[in-house]
Amino acid sequence: MRVARLDWQAIARDLDRLGYATTPALLSPAECRALQDAYTDPNLFRSRVEMARYRFGEGEYQYFADPLPPLVATLRRLLYEPLAAIANRWSEALQRDSHFPDQLDQFLALCRSHGQTRPTPLLLRYETEGYNCLHQDLYGPIHFPLQVTCLLSEPQDFEGGEFLLVEQRPRAQSRGHVVTLEQGASVVFPVRERPVPSKRGFARLQIRHGVSRLRSGHRMALGIIFHDAT
Repeated sequence: MRVARLDWQAIARDLDRLGYATTPALLSPAECRALQDAYTDPNLFRSRVEMARYRFGEGEYQYFADPLPPLVATLRRLLYEPLAAIANRWSEALQRDSHFPDQLDQFLALCRSHGQTRPTPLLLRYETEGYNCLHQDLYGPIHFPLQVTCLLSEPQDFEGGEFLLVEQRPRAQSRGHVVTLEQGASVVFPVRERPVPSKRGFARLQIRHGVSRLRSGHRMALGIIFHDAT
């Protein structure tokens, strides 16, 4: 698995400096195609959401059921471990009581103890004119402060459809980021907030994410959220 070869020091620096970090391809083209093909297998998913119905945007997504496909489960577990160290450092900076276990299984046990038992990794699919409104993926009282999105489509499969991050800075106007990815590559970003240096130590900077309008084509992505849902 390519996770072990990532430069985690550089990822941590980018998360602190920019509020997000990108990675080289974590999935091969064949793995990306396999996950795209999996979208049509109803046995793999616990629920399907049409975004327009809830005014979330235009497109749809499906949450994987337990047990997760081996590729998704492995990627989720391997990504969690180095991200937990960053999450704990952020928690300390923000003076929060939360401490995240070193292993994903331990963290998921914490989720279960608070009634969060439904898996949250998902596949997202957009067609022409599709988009995803700015939002935060919070599914209960327990949440892990970082998540990952991996692009499954090839960049030439669509126009537009950029990944968006918007930061609400303290006592300032919002700042936006546009992130473009290659097939199999990922972006790591905050679920809700991140620490930024301030005169009194650190301030909380609120984050929302989404996807811009696809001008043409189709776009699919894998979302890896580490906390489970109620």
